[in-house]
Amino acid sequence: MTLIKSISGIRGTIGGSQGENLTPIDAVKYAAAYGSWVKKQRQKEEYRVVVGRDARISGEMVQQLVMNTLVGMGIHVIDLNLSTTPTVEMAVVMEHADGGIILTASHNPKQWNALKLLNKDGEFLNAEAGQEILNIAEAENINFSEVDDLGEITTNDAYIDLHIDEILELPLVNVSAIKKANFKVVVDGVNSTGGIAIPLLLKALGVQAVELFCEPTGEFPHNPEPLKEHLTDLMKKVVDENADFGIVVDPDVDRLAFVDEKGEMFGEEYTLVAVADYVLQHNPGNTVSNMSSSRALRDVTEKHNGTYTASAVGEVNVVQKMKDTKAVIGGEGNGGIIYPELHYGRDSLVGVALFLSHLAEEKIAVSELRNHYPSYYMSKKKIELTPQLDVDKILKSIESKYASEEINTLDGVKIDFAENWVHLRKSNTEPIIRIYTEGPSQKDADTLADRFITEIKAIAG
Repeated sequence: MTLIKSISGIRGTIGGSQGENLTPIDAVKYAAAYGSWVKKQRQKEEYRVVVGRDARISGEMVQQLVMNTLVGMGIHVIDLNLSTTPTVEMAVVMEHADGGIILTASHNPKQWNALKLLNKDGEFLNAEAGQEILNIAEAENINFSEVDDLGEITTNDAYIDLHIDEILELPLVNVSAIKKANFKVVVDGVNSTGGIAIPLLLKALGVQAVELFCEPTGEFPHNPEPLKEHLTDLMKKVVDENADFGIVVDPDVDRLAFVDEKGEMFGEEYTLVAVADYVLQHNPGNTVSNMSSSRALRDVTEKHNGTYTASAVGEVNVVQKMKDTKAVIGGEGNGGIIYPELHYGRDSLVGVALFLSHLAEEKIAVSELRNHYPSYYMSKKKIELTPQLDVDKILKSIESKYASEEINTLDGVKIDFAENWVHLRKSNTEPIIRIYTEGPSQKDADTLADRFITEIKAIAG
């Protein structure tokens, strides 16, 4: 199964058969369903939708299909062309638009693409809205506009600059301290739009950027998920350049990870921990991350006398919980920073600016900063789904077996043991079961993950 229709968007591989892959017909079908949903939200004279894309090879084709489908529905399109997910989110609000679409499959390999759908607040759709769009698509009774009522496409390539301007205005972004620090940073833009946006931000902050894979060709030089095993080139470049640290983002720039001055991973889980520590020092309050994220955020939050809350996995769930708890910072342990002072969306650019501010004020090396935080180690593994695997049955069986432990079934099954935890859930974006564990050592986390993989396979037969 390579076309995944979920409440968080439409994701699939390019080519192949209609309905089984993300073909041009599927792109048009779901863009039309989204356009129909936008028009149902409120009656008005003119509708406007912002559209942008990452640099993947299929992006321009899919974007043209999507934009012209919206034009055919009488919707005016603001075309950001090559952009980032957080930039499109901000542009929706700044344009007073009715929604937005980002063409990106995030960290998936180059054969994948997706339609990520936003509401008028520049935020991902909730489950109800997502399901309504899926229902509209399946009903196939969409009305298109007559010839005199077609929409128009307006190109605007200023929004990355505007996004950066908004970040520079934030009170907690200490521009003067960053400029004084004379940082030198290596940027791995994975040949996508992070290679445009992050160097521009660093230049505005007076940081010397050494660019690595920053040509937005869509030919990813390594697996685009920002994990240690994919970042050997960046780790080597940081040491060779005698840089202060390295930055890597995923193709649509909503996930952020760092490499320290020794060429070692800072740990993508600790991106949010470090940024939250800085924000909470200046603005004490509550935090939120999803259930698959490190306990370290809870520890740092409680150190600053705040309350930590865990949400279901998925940006929309984190955002809702942040609103409910009035959190001052939150996000996801995969390197996703959500800073409400700017907007409610994972944003690597604001993450970089806040991290640099923290580093400049502390006046210490990145490796020293990492040592300030409690050390937990995570293992992130997965099992490919097959038609024979009954995920619900497997999770029920695991839940029953560990009924005496602390269990959370908000999203899959999470079991909190005294020294470690395991979270098992079906992915929203790939045909897999995710097995996330955390423990006091890497061996402990890996052993726990392997144990549960064995148990799942035994249950599945």
